[in-house]
Amino acid sequence: QVQLVESGGGLVQAGGSLTLSCAASGRTFSRYVMGWFRQAPGKEREFVAAIGRSGVSTSYGESVKGRFTISRGNAKNTVFLQMNSLKYEDTAVYYCAADEDPSTVIGGTSDYWGQGTQVTVSS
Repeated sequence: QVQLVESGGGLVQAGGSLTLSCAASGRTFSRYVMGWFRQAPGKEREFVAAIGRSGVSTSYGESVKGRFTISRGNAKNTVFLQMNSLKYEDTAVYYCAADEDPSTVIGGTSDYWGQGTQVTVSS
């Protein structure tokens, strides 16, 4: 089992940057594919990014490609989401997810989720 805790959210102006972190408990962090999702008020949860176990393979949602970068530090059990050129429409609660199966991470059906961190982009 793994517990996930997100941090780094906040208020930022459009065009600015933020870096989110997700700290995972447990000793088997390297077994998990990690992902980020977001959900804005009144909207469905949206896939943002995912990263493979070794950190080499990454995948991004269309709306964030070229602006967001996912990375992981297996030694510190942490996954990061670097968000640049933020837009008003990036405003949402951002969730970290983990699973051993990549398809479930990208599909949004991961076994493990964090509590979320709010990102607000002012226009």
